[in-house]
Amino acid sequence: MTSPGPTPAVPQLPLALRYPPDQRLDAYLHAPPGAVEQLHAAATCAGGDWLFVAGAPGVGKTHLLLGACAAADGAQRRAVYLPLHAAAGRLRDALVALEGHDLIALDGVECIAGHREDEVALFDAHNRARQSGATLLYSAREQPDSLALVLPDLHSRLSQCTRIVLSPLDDEGRRDVLRQRAQRRGLVIDAAALDWLLRRVDRDLAGLTHLFDRLDRASLAAKRRITVPFLRQTLEGVP
Repeated sequence: MTSPGPTPAVPQLPLALRYPPDQRLDAYLHAPPGAVEQLHAAATCAGGDWLFVAGAPGVGKTHLLLGACAAADGAQRRAVYLPLHAAAGRLRDALVALEGHDLIALDGVECIAGHREDEVALFDAHNRARQSGATLLYSAREQPDSLALVLPDLHSRLSQCTRIVLSPLDDEGRRDVLRQRAQRRGLVIDAAALDWLLRRVDRDLAGLTHLFDRLDRASLAAKRRITVPFLRQTLEGVP
């Protein structure tokens, strides 16, 4: 019986595929003063601050963590992003696999809060990263003091991180984001269409990248500008 050959190496994805252009640090609008600069420094400089990004769903925590990873890659530092919900219940193995990176972005600490084994795994990984000189970025829906953690030592470690607290955008901020996303794709969208979208897009702007990808494809296929009738036809199926 022929033994199987070595497992082929997984090819490294291009930067643009790993970290979407819409989710770079310079594309984040209305950040708290100094927040983007803090994240850029943590991503690109060895020995930078460890950061804990907190905020409600949809305020852009994932955007900032992915943007920091992209900035690290641009500075020739090895970066990796892990959504913790994807590793809940088996976090130790997942975190061991990330060792050796310069920047490790862990998104959604609330997903493992209350699960003692995962909390212990994160505590151990936190300590190993300190010893190795890696930089950790965390995000959660709540600040460390409010997370339902069962491990006091993990709470203590997370509380030592520099905090960035994000707030939901008001209507003008959401308008700015919609306008920016359209401009980045070269989409021609009139003011009335922008207002129409603003009334219908969730306040957390979830899925905005997917939405504009869809509009981009539809606009190119129909060779039409993005107007209110076009939006109704494309997004609501109105003839």
